[in-house]
Amino acid sequence: MRKGFTLIELLVVIAIIALLLSILMPSLKRAKEAGQRAVCLSGLKQLGMAFHMYAEGNNDEIVSGDIGVGPYGPPWWVDAIWAPDWNVGGQLPEDQQIRGIKSGALWDYVGATNAYRCPTGYRDEMLTYAMVISMNGRSLNGSPAYRKVSQIKSLSSKLVFIDEGLSTPNAWATFYITPQWWDMPGTRHSEGNTFSFADAHAEYHKWSGDETRNLGKDNVRTWIGSYTPTTEKGIEDVQWAQKGQWGKFGY
Repeated sequence: MRKGFTLIELLVVIAIIALLLSILMPSLKRAKEAGQRAVCLSGLKQLGMAFHMYAEGNNDEIVSGDIGVGPYGPPWWVDAIWAPDWNVGGQLPEDQQIRGIKSGALWDYVGATNAYRCPTGYRDEMLTYAMVISMNGRSLNGSPAYRKVSQIKSLSSKLVFIDEGLSTPNAWATFYITPQWWDMPGTRHSEGNTFSFADAHAEYHKWSGDETRNLGKDNVRTWIGSYTPTTEKGIEDVQWAQKGQWGKFGY
C-alpha cells in the first residue's frame, strides 16, 4: 500500500509552486504599488486643496514652500524638521517631526499626520512631500516665484507638491538657466513619481528616460548636489519638471 510521495514527486510539486510564485509575485507587487500610489495621490490632493484654502484666507498669498531658509517665510507650509544628515537619509525622531508638521501653516487645513507622507516612506519617516520652489520660494539662478495664486497661469499644469521622499531644508527644485536637476527626480512609484498641481488635482508622471529612472533609483534618500542629463529622454524629463514649475525655461 502506498504511504507517501516519492522524492521526485515532491520535487515536481515544489517546482510547480515556485513557478506559480514567480508568475504571481510581479502581479502582487504591481497591485501593492497601485494601492500605495492611490493613497499617496490622495494625500497630495488633500495638500493641494489646503494650498488653496490657505490662500483664500490670506489675501490670495501662497504659503511658503521654502521651509527654514527662504526670505518669504514663515509661515512655511511645515516647519523645519530636517536632520543634520538629511542629505544621506537622516531623519529626526518621530515626535520632533510631528511637532514640525503641526507647527506648519497647513496643519489647520490638513490635520492628519498620515496625509504628509507616502505609504512607501521609510519607517518613522513622517514627511515625504515637498513643495516646489516656484511656490513662494527663493530664487534659484534668477528663477521667478509665484507669491499669489492669481499670478499662476494654467493652474492645471503648474506643480505644487512632489513626493520627494525625504525631509530637506528647502523647496524641491531643478535649475532654471540650464536643463539640469538640482534635487533628485524620484522614482518612488515604479518608474515615475507623484505630483499635485495648482488646481488641486494630483497625478502620477512616468519618466521617459532610463537615465532619469536610474538617477531616482540610485538616490532614493540622498542628495548629490546636481545632475546634468546627457540623453535626449533625460533632458526631456528635466524640462518637463522645469516647465511644471515656471511654465518656461530660463535658457
